[in-house]
Amino acid sequence: MPLPFLTADRAFEVADDVALPFDDREHWRRPYRPGPWRVAAAALCLLLASYVLFAAVVIALTGSVSEAGVIFGVSLLVIAGALRLLRMGVWVSSRGVRQVNFFVTRTVTWNRVVAVRTAQRPVRWMGLPRTVQGQALTVVRRDRASDGPLPLLTTHGADFLARPEAFDRAADSVEAWADEYRRP
Repeated sequence: MPLPFLTADRAFEVADDVALPFDDREHWRRPYRPGPWRVAAAALCLLLASYVLFAAVVIALTGSVSEAGVIFGVSLLVIAGALRLLRMGVWVSSRGVRQVNFFVTRTVTWNRVVAVRTAQRPVRWMGLPRTVQGQALTVVRRDRASDGPLPLLTTHGADFLARPEAFDRAADSVEAWADEYRRP
């Protein structure tokens, strides 16, 4: 007895021209999955937040509601930081490329992009000041040609450390988006 719902190579009964939910080119999407270092750091932050929330409940039960409110606020800040940590990265859409950092988000529209290329260069290790030799996906902008290229992804970031294949796939994907939507 065949079980077609369990196989990945089954023929679909619906029409092939039906758009899938992820086919909307207008929505911002990350062309790669978050790396294990980023996910582990966010999980540890959420674990810390659960302990802090438990401490807020214990403090509230012992009598001091104002102190419990402060501790509850701290736990909300830790949760917001963990969610922002997971949101960090490079996002692309038909409108442009967006680099989301912890505090700053930069968006460059495709008509301002001159080139997107991968280059061998010194890169920051896990975002720290120490630099190591690696690869970086850079964006050269029309309005900032004198500042040098803006690095989007690096091989030694939290998403691609010890995952060179994932970096290559992500860089190829962003370069393909740039070639498709960039106007000369």
